Amino acid sequence: MTCLISSLRTEHSYCTSVAFLTPAAAVLLSSPSFWGNSEAVWTNMLKKETKYTHNKNVLSLHPSLQPKMRAILLDWLIEVCEVYTLHRETFYLAQDFFDRFMFTQENIHKSKLQLIGITSLFIAAKLEEIYPPKLHEFAYVTDGACTEDEILDMELLILKALNWELYPVTVISWLNLYLQVICRKEHCNMLLPQYSQDTFVQIAQLLDLCILDVESLSFSYSVLTAAALCYHTSDGDVVKASGLQWDCVSTCYNWMSPFAKTLSEGDQIKVKDFRQVTDEDRHNIQTHTNYLGLLVRF
Repeated sequence: MTCLISSLRTEHSYCTSVAFLTPAAAVLLSSPSFWGNSEAVWTNMLKKETKYTHNKNVLSLHPSLQPKMRAILLDWLIEVCEVYTLHRETFYLAQDFFDRFMFTQENIHKSKLQLIGITSLFIAAKLEEIYPPKLHEFAYVTDGACTEDEILDMELLILKALNWELYPVTVISWLNLYLQVICRKEHCNMLLPQYSQDTFVQIAQLLDLCILDVESLSFSYSVLTAAALCYHTSDGDVVKASGLQWDCVSTCYNWMSPFAKTLSEGDQIKVKDFRQVTDEDRHNIQTHTNYLGLLVRF
């Protein structure tokens, strides 16, 4: 068992920064001028891809857990995010914290999953939201399953296990960047999104559905996002915007096909209206749909 765990934790089964164009090519990607040195920013983003690792075999470390349990938990976190009008970035930070924490542990029982999940969201909300829900609200949504003290205790465990490394580049961050680059207008400073909000939420919905499947952890977040983007724009635009080689994206693109097909058979999602959310921020709010019902179709 020790050898298996060691092997799993040193394995990187997804494409990393070597699949990208060299950092010097980042200047061709037209990143926002207010970021500073585009090459330095791009290089830092790629470094985070290798630093914040995840693995599709994470559940092998927890024999009592099934992939469906992870899917149910993440689906519930998405629902909590919509109820409290939390941002998509907040959910994906929580998802990342959860998966990386689980990869540092062994033999977690299913009775602890909700506590780990809600605590991951608690941490993410404090990092991302201007006015995050209070601790008692996070305890409340668990319907008595998790107390405030348990959440605080788990928070410390997660932070220590992650070595306080809490700033991954999530799929939503990559999506925002890719779309900005593709849709950028000449002489635009990119302070505000230049892309269609409806397009953004449609791609985000595809990513939401995919992330519920633990097999999505086979791919880096940048590759996962690039593959999802391919279902809404040309391959050439995606390669140009991401700097990724198509050979790396194609495997993920093919894996994602049944998810995209399932969504295409339903009604096209639109941006929702939220009270006290500005028009330019509506697309960034996490929304929930019947993802678990969609998953059982394939």
